[in-house]
Amino acid sequence: MVKFTLNGRKIETDAPPTARLLDVIREDFNLIGTKEGCGEGECGACSVFVNNLLQNSCLIPIGSIDGDDVVTIEGIMESEQFKILDDCYSEAGGVQCGYCIPGMVMASAALLSQNPHPSEAEIREGISGNLCRCTGYNMIVDAINLAAKKGDGVWQKK
Repeated sequence: MVKFTLNGRKIETDAPPTARLLDVIREDFNLIGTKEGCGEGECGACSVFVNNLLQNSCLIPIGSIDGDDVVTIEGIMESEQFKILDDCYSEAGGVQCGYCIPGMVMASAALLSQNPHPSEAEIREGISGNLCRCTGYNMIVDAINLAAKKGDGVWQKK
């Protein structure tokens, strides 16, 4: 039995220890905002926070997170940071098909929490683990830059 915190709730699962965190999140807990893209840790669609660090859930065996804190896109949706990112992605036209966006938003939140005023180069580096086939990244970079300006003061870790 693996016990961990998922989006603030203490939970347990009897999934095999080698089951991927991604599959457990989606199939056992119906949190479908976390997507599978490549299944190899290259695209970022499956990004989650594990103990406040951005991780690719497709690479994490559930047995390795016993006692850890996992936060998915659903877990940040009520936060002020998410509301700002959501508004800025919309305003900048940073969402097209939407498949990459949950992971991209998680990467954006991680970046801005570490660096509330990133340069364009730092933004591009911060989202470099996330692939998007639709936007060409410029609108996503614009959205994150806008979020940094609009969210001044909300990005520091509590």
